[in-house]
Amino acid sequence: MLAGKHILLIIGGGIAAFKSLDLIRRLRERGAEVTPVITKAGQEFVTPLSASGLSAQKVYTELFDLTDEAEMGHIELSRAADLVVVAPATADLLGKMAGGLANDLASTLLMATDKRVLVAPAMNVRMWEHPACQRNVATLKDDGVLFVGPNEGPMACGEYGPGRMSEPLEIVAAVEAALMDGPLKGKHVVVTSGPTHEPIDPVRYIANRSSGAQGTALARALSALGADVTFVTGPADVPPPGGVKVVAIQSAQDMLEAVKAAFPADAAVFAAAVADWRVASASDKKIKKDKKGSLPVLEFAENPDILATVSQMKKGRPELVVGFAAETNDVIAHATAKRERKGCDWIVANDVSPETGIMGGTENDVTLITDQGTEDWPRMGKDDVARQLAARIAEALDG
Repeated sequence: MLAGKHILLIIGGGIAAFKSLDLIRRLRERGAEVTPVITKAGQEFVTPLSASGLSAQKVYTELFDLTDEAEMGHIELSRAADLVVVAPATADLLGKMAGGLANDLASTLLMATDKRVLVAPAMNVRMWEHPACQRNVATLKDDGVLFVGPNEGPMACGEYGPGRMSEPLEIVAAVEAALMDGPLKGKHVVVTSGPTHEPIDPVRYIANRSSGAQGTALARALSALGADVTFVTGPADVPPPGGVKVVAIQSAQDMLEAVKAAFPADAAVFAAAVADWRVASASDKKIKKDKKGSLPVLEFAENPDILATVSQMKKGRPELVVGFAAETNDVIAHATAKRERKGCDWIVANDVSPETGIMGGTENDVTLITDQGTEDWPRMGKDDVARQLAARIAEALDG
């Protein structure tokens, strides 16, 4: 899939650098040529010999190497690639990039390149969450730098949280999305994902058990096929994919407004598990227990129906509107009725009964319902479901 593509891989100084060796292997499996650049700190974790052996290329480490300057030069090295990838992208490297510093080979290449840059951050959770780091991230995103990760999980330092470098295959997918002229190139697809949180008071809310894994996988798969993806996500458990425009929301009303703002679009896929109801008058103060032990009475109001709203638009409706139906009984009957009632083109139906392990799990078992009938897919990983659905969407938009 990456045959003929040239990747300049900058390996920063972090424990996650060991993953970069596997990344080189994964990229080369797909036909890419990889030229490694290892920072001085990066050489404390991986050796130039290891990177050279895996890439079958010379490894660059020094800015002031007269032989290299005569052979290629840092300007040409920075522009000969189709994409510059920084993995791991440490807090130091992100800061240099955001500040326009160029005091070593890696930072000079990043300043001199005229190609797109994809970074895979990796650092301690406190460093990632530090205001200075977040300012740098915001600056880089505004500059057009692409991000993949970081993921959330346990770290080598013993802490837990966001800051883990994305896995090599996740980075490969982001590379493919940045480079490939796939069947969805030039198409804009809006994807919703995750749960919504409907406030009861400042500390309590109504939600559901959606992890956002399926919507995230779908956004990643669509992007890998070349689509320009706007990813509207509620407070999901899984991090958003790299290479897409992320719009974070909380409530159903927020999601509807974000979807409308993202249009026009060629397709819209509503994988989010939107709460059907909200508290009619959420309290602006924490609701306290009554001394008499009386329970508070909550009055509910119906949330906007985002799928129906978009499906029934008279002007500016996407060519293809896809909904999801998470059911616990009579799945096909309920999903078929939902497609007709909402007016969408397709419904992806699945059984989310607790015993299936699907909601919050790694697999899905879906049936695609269209005006042509029903199509049962075998149970498979959510990434596989996403790739299959993305391919069908590409076929539909091409036709």
